[in-house]
Order: sequence, then C-alpha cells, then structure tokens
Amino acid sequence: MRVPVKELKVEERIKCFDEVCLGYSEEEAVLEASRCLNCKSANCVKKCPVGVDIPKFIEYIKKREFEKAAEIIFKYNSLPSICGRVCPQEIQCEGGCVLGKKGEAVAIGKLERFIGDYVLNNDIDVFKKEPKKNKKVAVVGSGPAGLSCASTLAILGYDVTIFEALHEAGGVLVYGIPEFRLPKEKIVKKEIENLLKLGVEIKTNVIVGRTVTLNQLFDELGYEAVFIGTGAGLPKFMGIKGENANGVYSANEFLTRANLMRAFLDEYDTPLKIGKRVAVIGGGNVAMDAARTAVRLGAEVHIIYRRTEDEMPARLEEIHHAKEEGVIFDVLTNPVEILADENGWVKGMVLRKMELKGVDESGRRIPVEVEGSDYVEEFDTVIMAIGTVPNPIISYTTSEIKINNKRCIVVEEDTGKTTMEGVYAGGDAVTGAATVILAMGAGKRAAYAIDHYLSNNNN
Repeated sequence: MRVPVKELKVEERIKCFDEVCLGYSEEEAVLEASRCLNCKSANCVKKCPVGVDIPKFIEYIKKREFEKAAEIIFKYNSLPSICGRVCPQEIQCEGGCVLGKKGEAVAIGKLERFIGDYVLNNDIDVFKKEPKKNKKVAVVGSGPAGLSCASTLAILGYDVTIFEALHEAGGVLVYGIPEFRLPKEKIVKKEIENLLKLGVEIKTNVIVGRTVTLNQLFDELGYEAVFIGTGAGLPKFMGIKGENANGVYSANEFLTRANLMRAFLDEYDTPLKIGKRVAVIGGGNVAMDAARTAVRLGAEVHIIYRRTEDEMPARLEEIHHAKEEGVIFDVLTNPVEILADENGWVKGMVLRKMELKGVDESGRRIPVEVEGSDYVEEFDTVIMAIGTVPNPIISYTTSEIKINNKRCIVVEEDTGKTTMEGVYAGGDAVTGAATVILAMGAGKRAAYAIDHYLSNNNN
C-alpha cells in the first residue's frame, strides 16, 4: 500500500495560499521507495517524457543515498521539485507502474519531489558543466521549455541569455500555477537561482518581436541560435452573448493577477473583487486552479462543465482537492449567455443542460444540448478556463517563422527546428497548452539539436 502524503487540513488551507501537499519525510520516502520492484522492462521509464531512469534513482533512495539519486534525476530533468508537484504522473510514469495494475503505483512523482527538495534545501551542486564554447544562444521565454533548454545549453558550455516579457522569470510556473500547488519563493525561485549559478543571464521586460526582433538578436546582438519557448498564453473565449461584461475574466488574467501580482492582498493596487458567487467554465487543471483560488478569496465557486466528471482532463488529485475545498461541480451544463446589470457588471448566466451521445475523433463523448433545458443562475464573476493558444507576436513580426492554423509554430518533431535558420522552438508554443514535463522534454531536445547545429556550423 502506498505511503500516504500529509496534507494541510482543509479548514486551514481554504483560508490561505500555503502549499496543500506537504511531501514525504526521509523515512516516508525510503518506505515508499522500498515498494518499487525494480522491473527490468521499466514501463515507468518508457512513459516518462524525458526518460528518467526511475528504478535507478528509487534504488538509491532505498539505500538512503539521496545525492546519488539526485545525480540520476538531474541527468534527465533539471526541475524535479517542480515536476514532482505539477506533472500528471498518474498518466505518465506512474501509469506504467506494474503495481498500479492491481493496486497503487509507486508514488514516483512524490519521490522525485522529495529528491528535488533535498537538493534545494541542502544547496547541493548537481550540475557538471562542460568547457565553455564561447558561443551565444538566446532563449525566448522563461517557462518550463525555456528553462530546460537554457540549463541544458549552459551545461554544454554555451553562453545563454533568457529574454522574458514579464517582470519576473518563470513563465507559467509563476503566473499560472497557484502558490498552494507550487510555492514561488521556496521552489520556483530557487530552481531559477540554480540556473543563474550555471551562468545563465535572464533579462526581464523584453518582448521579443516588439522590444527586439529575432533578426536583431542575430544581426545586432551576436546570437548564433535562438530557442523560442513562449508558451500558449493567449486565452480562448466562447463567443457567447454578454462575454464582454465587467466581471468576466480569462483564467489567464485571473491567475496572473492572483499569482504574479498578488492581487488577493488588499494593500496591492489591483485588487481582485469577485463577489460572493463565482462560475468557472472548463474542466482542466487551469479551471481547478482558478476555482480553488476563488475559494480562498471567500467565494462560493461552481465549476461549469459540459461533459461529466469522467471526461474532465484535470488531474484526479486536483479534482479531489477542489471537492474537498467546497467547489461545486455543475456537470453536463454549458453557458448560453452571460447576464449583466444596468451598470454592465455580471449578475448571472443562462445555462443549458447537456447529454452525451457517441464519441468524437479523439474518443471523447460528444456533448449535445438538451432542448428546452435552459435555466438562470446568479453569479458575480465568470472565469473562462476553456483553453489557450500561442501568442502570435513573434510569427507576426518574423515572416520566416511559419505557424499552423492553430497559431502553433511549425517545427521538425525530433529537433524543434523551425522554418527559420538557426531558430528552434518547443513547448506550448509548438503543441498548444500541454504539461510542464512535455515542455521541458521539448526544450532539452532542442538544446541538443542547437548544440549539433552550432558544432557543425563553421560560421
């Protein structure tokens, strides 16, 4: 049986932004690691997007050789404290665990987190740098893809500069994922400090495509390659009547104001006033993050989702925590219209019942409207969490960069090479919104492709 992980009590956590999951102690980590069968086939490794040698690092935990476990993990993953907290291990590494077929899989994610935190708390240097190559590479964006690419390139000996559009580095790790899931000071900033120790330079408040163009990075600033990891930060809306009312947020704006701008604190200049009842439209992790943030701001929160809970793309852990914290799930329900008062502020929504019939191309059940089922619910705030697309600013200002009909940058799958010479891309800017670990894997693959490109470039 899996060793349970201690969590902050519900009555405490709904009143603060402290981390909910408290992680393993040394004793608990060793006990959980002892459950691993050290399989020869290691399906867990096959299902890990960056191919971490999971049985090997767990074997070292069993022996209490935590630094050796860290050496194994950091060969593949430069941000284990982050991945151990936010990656969907249940459908990745843990989904391949043999023990999970008849019982509970080994808690690989929690063990990865334990080792990542052990490194941060004990200030252990796990990176072994190669000699300097005296070649400059620019990384655009400081989210998971950019950080992974930058750390890999720095270890390979390149001079790396990250250009970040916002005033703080970290991308979605800082502005998108709430403090109660991913602490900023304790984890994200420490992970970024490790990058700085590798010699990576970070320049904030630089919008590549506006402040400086890709061509200027090459022609005027002397960079020999560029990696684009700008994510997918442009929110989608439903296009329904009343969507422009005051009190309608995209999840991006809502979470950025809460996480990056600390707008839930009264002393800040841009407070979040959300009223007593909040509706969050969507069923993914971002919807859960927005809903659980709104709970902490004192609101009654409803998740409005057009399919059933079984079809929700959010992690089971996130759904579980949302329910524990009092979030109400209105499934098989879809908004038809947002209602506003005489001053243009949200006062409610017209909702329509749905039913599932058949399956679509992806294998998901198809939601169909139930005729004559409309009803009205009162709400003070509506948060749209129905997905995002990449911001097209770089492709709009650089004709050599091609994008597809979903605004994603077109690349070679194995290398991240774009249609512009010397430019590579990865993460959500290429795939659309996905997971942290997939973005990191893309960043790392692109770093090795850049190394190959520059090593064979005689210019």
